[in-house]
Amino acid sequence: MKVSRPFLVFWIVVVAILFVVEIAEVTSLFTLPIGSVVGNPIAFVFALAFTTLLALIGAIFIGLYISQRWLSSRDFSPFEVEMLRMRQDLADLKVSVDEVRRSTTRAAEEPPPTPEGQSR
Repeated sequence: MKVSRPFLVFWIVVVAILFVVEIAEVTSLFTLPIGSVVGNPIAFVFALAFTTLLALIGAIFIGLYISQRWLSSRDFSPFEVEMLRMRQDLADLKVSVDEVRRSTTRAAEEPPPTPEGQSR
């Protein structure tokens, strides 16, 4: 599967932005003093919502990755198995059509049988 260049650049930018936000979180850039939380509860709610949103986005991406790895089995999916059966049926049908075609070609090349008692 080939990934297009704009798609790849988009995801690299998204990961880079999330990395910068994580570094800012770890270095306590977003830390608010307890006095500002009491003094401005709206800012606290927005900060809490922002952190919750980032956590949800991360959980969704991790969940998608884990479920994809878990559900992708080493065997063929039921759809792929059915496609393989259809392919085999089509190959069998092609062989039988070729046999019918050969038998009708041979029958057309042979002279018709003459009735007994008649000579040419």
